[in-house]
Amino acid sequence: MQESEKPLDAHVHAEGESLFRAVADYTNDWESWHAPDGRLIWVNPSVERLTGYSVSVCMNMPDYPLPLIAEADRNRIASILHTALQRTSGEQVEFCSVHTSGETRWMSLSWQPMYDGAGRYLGVRTSVRDVTDRHKLREELRLHAEHLEQLVQERTARLRQLEQRQRQMEKLAALGQLAAGVAHEINNPLAGMRNAFELIKSSLPSDHEHYDLLELVDREIERISAIIHQMYQLYRRSPQQSARFSLARVIGEVVYLLQSQASKRGLRLQWNGASDNLEVDLAEGEVKQILYNLIRNAIQASPPGESVTVEAKRLDSGISVSVGDRGPGIPSEVAPRIFDPFFSTKQSEPEGGMGLGLSVSRSLIESMGGRIEVLSEEGAGSTFTAVFPCSLED
Repeated sequence: MQESEKPLDAHVHAEGESLFRAVADYTNDWESWHAPDGRLIWVNPSVERLTGYSVSVCMNMPDYPLPLIAEADRNRIASILHTALQRTSGEQVEFCSVHTSGETRWMSLSWQPMYDGAGRYLGVRTSVRDVTDRHKLREELRLHAEHLEQLVQERTARLRQLEQRQRQMEKLAALGQLAAGVAHEINNPLAGMRNAFELIKSSLPSDHEHYDLLELVDREIERISAIIHQMYQLYRRSPQQSARFSLARVIGEVVYLLQSQASKRGLRLQWNGASDNLEVDLAEGEVKQILYNLIRNAIQASPPGESVTVEAKRLDSGISVSVGDRGPGIPSEVAPRIFDPFFSTKQSEPEGGMGLGLSVSRSLIESMGGRIEVLSEEGAGSTFTAVFPCSLED
């Protein structure tokens, strides 16, 4: 009975070996068996699908599998395989494999020592899985996460700006009642002073020895009146009706008004006109005031002998008017405050005002849907650019 069973056992053993071989050969992963000394004993056909190298080429490759691996990863994988021969195990070590077509794909390596039924060490089994799609997805997720983080940072920065602007608006509101009340109270006696002064001035001949002092007083009264007007504009502004007009014409008029002021300071005020009329549908008086403030500030910031340039051009979002000076520029510690009301770097100068010009200008242009941009470099001058919409409906 026992003698008759031996051929059957041999048959079952052979059939089992054949089945195990079929399973190994048809495994989707790239499988290899290395002898204890590192020699390749067997590799399954999946190696050709993943790398383009046939089983026969691999079996005859003296330094297998290094030629199948991207050069940047070869030393690392060689070190891992050397460690694997010391009967260690590991998994999910990623590396790049280079296909015979030149395509680079991401792979994940796992390895385990193998033993027979008697516990004899047979070598190392390696299993390599193509994880290119997973790696691409991981990279896409990483980029998406970076993008989201950037959006969050931008959103946070924007919220901080809005909070800062809200605090500024609250400050303006608190100052508004006081400033408007003071302006109103000053304006009434100032009108009386101006009328009385005009009578005094008209009664003296122009060759009077103190006539120059009268001119000085007249200019100072006019400056007080301009400051009061700015305070009204900032805190009790009555929006003007919009109308269609040529922005190029208005720029020319403002330049003409300020030409004498520039000449007194020894400056060249340059405006070469525009290629077209640059028509807009806005409140002309408010546009003129914005441009007047920006150009006057540039004149006051420029040293004698330099020039102030005014340029206009059409944009997709509207029309920009840039005013550039050759002054000292805006110090970095001052730049965040230049639009604050009552902040001025020219308070010690004879022509220095109350620091309302830029604050009024930004308030006016933002109410139109525009903005003011500033580009400044210490020692090289500044450029203020007013970007106007073409109409209040833009």
